[in-house]
Amino acid sequence: MKMKYTFLLAVCLVLSNLLNAQQSYHRCAAAEHLKDQLQSDPALAARMQQVEQQTALYLQSNQHGSRAVVTIPVVVHVVYSAAAQNISDALVQAQIAQLNLDYAKLNSDASSVPSAFAGVAANTNVQFCLAQRDPSGNATTGIVRKATTVSSFSTNDAVKKSAQGGDDAWPAASYLNLWSCNLGGGLLGYAQFPGGSASTDGVVVLYSSVGSMLNPGTASPYNFGRTATHEVGHWLNLYHIWGDDGTKCTGTDNVGDTPNQAGENYGCPVFPKTDACSATSPGVMFMNYMDYTDDGCMNMFTTGQAGRMSALFGTGGSRVGLLTSLGCQAPVVTGCAVPSNLSASTIATTSATLNWGTVSGAVSYNLQWRATGAAAWNSVSTTAVSYGISGLTQGTGYEFNVQTVCASATSAVSSTASFTTTVPVTCTDVYESNNTASAAKTPALNTNLTGFITPSTDVDWFKFTTTTSGGTRVKVDLTNLPADYDVILYKSNGTTKLATGANGGTTSESIKYNATSAASYYVKVYGYNGATSATSCYTLKISTGTSNFRTEDGSAADETEVQVMAEPVLKLYPNPASDNLTAEFLSSEKGNVKLSVYNLNGQRVMMNEELALEGMNTKSMNTNTLSNGVYIFEVYSNGETQRQKFTIAR
Repeated sequence: MKMKYTFLLAVCLVLSNLLNAQQSYHRCAAAEHLKDQLQSDPALAARMQQVEQQTALYLQSNQHGSRAVVTIPVVVHVVYSAAAQNISDALVQAQIAQLNLDYAKLNSDASSVPSAFAGVAANTNVQFCLAQRDPSGNATTGIVRKATTVSSFSTNDAVKKSAQGGDDAWPAASYLNLWSCNLGGGLLGYAQFPGGSASTDGVVVLYSSVGSMLNPGTASPYNFGRTATHEVGHWLNLYHIWGDDGTKCTGTDNVGDTPNQAGENYGCPVFPKTDACSATSPGVMFMNYMDYTDDGCMNMFTTGQAGRMSALFGTGGSRVGLLTSLGCQAPVVTGCAVPSNLSASTIATTSATLNWGTVSGAVSYNLQWRATGAAAWNSVSTTAVSYGISGLTQGTGYEFNVQTVCASATSAVSSTASFTTTVPVTCTDVYESNNTASAAKTPALNTNLTGFITPSTDVDWFKFTTTTSGGTRVKVDLTNLPADYDVILYKSNGTTKLATGANGGTTSESIKYNATSAASYYVKVYGYNGATSATSCYTLKISTGTSNFRTEDGSAADETEVQVMAEPVLKLYPNPASDNLTAEFLSSEKGNVKLSVYNLNGQRVMMNEELALEGMNTKSMNTNTLSNGVYIFEVYSNGETQRQKFTIAR
């Protein structure tokens, strides 16, 4: 968009009257909100104009191309009046992860940027961490929870003030304050531009929009964490790409590489889309994070937008203080730390194993658990970091927490984790006589069947034949998995593999194969790496039809390429890491893989070669030689590359 350094009126993201939304979201009164700020702070306009002047000088000096990555400490204020608004730590962590992916151009949908705009799609060199040190120098999770009697908030900044039912901001010079709360009137979020009051500086988002593409919130289709991506863009001095001065086509976002457009876009437009301002291809940049499209349809910042962000951290920049913030550095702990990484495993109908992370200096741990919401806790002291409990009620939710006991002190009680016991299922058949293809059973088609994988060496084989009248298209669904089970579709010889469904964990598997002629097939169900369950069944459904089965993107699978529903995912943990990093990744076949670590200058600083098995693999790498900072982990397997960012923090 043509650049002219003017003062614009844009502070919030909301979406309105969309037919495909589960709830109606509408545009907020941005100008009125800013007008209130200007009336209460007459010097605000001058300060914002100074920010624009400094930005112009910075961009003219062309410094932004070589700027190092800036990592911004974030404190998330979870303000809630109902249980659903008290979002989990996992959702908050997923939101920070999505911000890091989006701002580094590592988002999984970055490949969807049209080729016409690919040349300006940018890594902004901005990253985020949940604060590990609070303003007083104490250790923190970066998440502050505040119960309130206020049922919903608006753009009047009450959520940022404890006296008005919200929570006070941490120092704006050292932290990005992000408030999650219930916003009224269909509002998704709003932000304060650089130059505003420090006491209200930060970003506010609707609680149900918090999340990521891998761990979504509930405000569909605005539940992939892109509300925060958009609002943090405002906080980093980005305007809406069409400009907010009320004009059509002549409005400006002060960025040179975003096309002119007449106004905002909603929903999920089809590229290319043109309007009165950009009447020829490639048209408008509706996939930019600073437009109003659905979360699943925005996927890029531009080089020009990244330059405006960079200016804030240059000499005289209004957010330069963040460069020296200690918020991302955990303080040296001399007391007794609170246990973290709580989880439940081997969950059965009446028992489970409760786990937590080791705490340095711990003598023992106090564990307590109860049925969710029950009046009384069960408690025990143990020196281990896991404990098996029994006597539970099937199909019931439970919660637990842990406290560290050190030689001279006792920690605070940890945050509460939860799990639900299983319900026994009676299988339609145990399928124990079909452990080979020659003994395969013939299942009823288009019907759910259930079976066990037990013992760990068990394999269930099925054989079926399609007919022209019954349909030659095939879909295989393996669901309700009690453990990490995989499924393979074979040709009629029982040895030629057509496709494998090999998601990690208990994620369902789905194979779609649109053959054009009748044929016989084999299906093999097995536990990956010996996964088994003697108490819970899997569900298998083999469907046939006369019409093509379609994938999630609307395309049809064909005979030469079977579509498996889930995308391969590279998972890294813990992240941030210290001396060891664990990677989970999918390999399409058995063979050697290269695991590499690169610094942000593109230099490879570590490399291991490992043997990977077909399906999900778990590998660990010793990272004790890496300095604190941000790195990129790469898996190269069978000609394919997967990458993910991680942080070393000690």
